[in-house]
Amino acid sequence: MKPLRIAILGCGNMGMAFAKSFLHYNLVGRPDLLLLGRHLDHCQRLTATHPGLPVAELSPAVGDYDMVFVAVKPQDFSKVAAGLRAVLRPEQVVVSIMAGIPIARLQRELEHRQVLRAMPNTPALLGMGITGFSASPEVERSRLHQVENLLNATGRSIFLEDESLLDAVTAVSGSGPAYFYYIVQAMMRAGQELGFSESVAGLLVKQTMLGAYHLLNTSDKSPDELIAAVASKGGTTEAALREFRAGGLAETLTAGIKAAQHRATELAGE
Repeated sequence: MKPLRIAILGCGNMGMAFAKSFLHYNLVGRPDLLLLGRHLDHCQRLTATHPGLPVAELSPAVGDYDMVFVAVKPQDFSKVAAGLRAVLRPEQVVVSIMAGIPIARLQRELEHRQVLRAMPNTPALLGMGITGFSASPEVERSRLHQVENLLNATGRSIFLEDESLLDAVTAVSGSGPAYFYYIVQAMMRAGQELGFSESVAGLLVKQTMLGAYHLLNTSDKSPDELIAAVASKGGTTEAALREFRAGGLAETLTAGIKAAQHRATELAGE
């Protein structure tokens, strides 16, 4: 069987997280993974930082690859679109992991029909991410499954037929790590106010979060049932939960996530 060949345009943290995962799981051979630099200096830096991987500028040779992953910053997409458009072949699949750029715009600016749009999150850097993705109708089912396997190398993925739901993916899981860090930070600060050093407060909170995640992930109980298992009547946890409810914590989190979705939709139209 012919080996899969992939080119990656945009070799920052997220682009290289995908590249390293593809290599780690032997989904792509090192000679078949091309890092694309936008100019000669950029190529030289990529060669120095990623020895042993092919590096090149945008050229007709890109047309020899089955898929092109585009991982540049969204604001830089229009700058690179013309160069990429000039070297793409109709049978290639383009996979965008740029936030906020809809499939219709990708197709228009690249003058290319076979396009997928994916929304990963930063835990993909550790192979523990979750990526939502959608595809244009022109993408064949076999290619769709291929891309799904590639995305799963960075954690897990979920296919969404309705592309508009990717704005909600952005709000829930794409931005989600920041919400988690925000809550962790608040708990650590509370621990310090209660007398713990920063390091001890950090250990208590981070290990609690880790253990709670594993309980949630392996238990057949709902979050409500898990909360009830900790919050005995008239106890300390119930006192804390009473304050959270009085302050509208759940409602505030929901409002924040909806604001993120609204902003994602705005960005897609800009």
